[in-house]
Formats: sequence, C-alpha cells, structure tokens
Amino acid sequence: MSDFLEHEGYIGSVTFSAEDSVFHGKLEGIRDLVTYEATDVDTLKRSFQEAVEDYLQSCREKGTAPNTPFKGTFNVRVGTELHKRAVAFAADHKKKLNTVVTEALEHYLEEAHN
Repeated sequence: MSDFLEHEGYIGSVTFSAEDSVFHGKLEGIRDLVTYEATDVDTLKRSFQEAVEDYLQSCREKGTAPNTPFKGTFNVRVGTELHKRAVAFAADHKKKLNTVVTEALEHYLEEAHN
C-alpha cells in the first residue's frame, strides 16, 4: 500500500507493514531523513504533520535552511546512446534538451495516467 500526505509543501510517503501492523513513511524529495509512524491513519496524519513541523523547527534552531522539496531539477542517467539521440532530436527540432526531456516526461505521465 502506498499513498502520499502533504503539509507545508512537503510530501510524505505512506506504507503499511502488515508484519508490524504499523503505518510509516518519510518526507520525499529532500536529502534529510525525516520519518514518522503510527498504528492508525488519523494518528499517522498527525505524526506526519508533527514531523514536518519538528523538521522546520529544528532547522530554525540550528540556523540552517530546510531542504526545499521538488525544486524542479534532478539528474537522470540515461546512457550514452539515449543521451546522444535526445541531443540530436533537440537540435533537429530547434529545442533545448531540457525542453525535450520535460515534454517527454509530461507525455509519458499523461499516457500512464490514462
């Protein structure tokens, strides 16, 4: 089972462990490890929100900036041949490689959603 929670711009995963009868999750899209758990859904939602608030408070106390989730940049390893083909496609269509990758990802996700 997998789902997501959202609070203050942070996304948290939801996983259920049948073995332990526990819901657990972590903040997604950040480098820092922030986790939470509970034995029922309502408590999990509260635990997630508290984890976000505790994380932000901890960053304030340390004087560090909290990780920003989903900044819009990520590295993708596609292999030499696919990279070469993508660059050639972008050049042939007078587009930047980022535009081609963004359009391809949007198309793939739209098709996968249907």
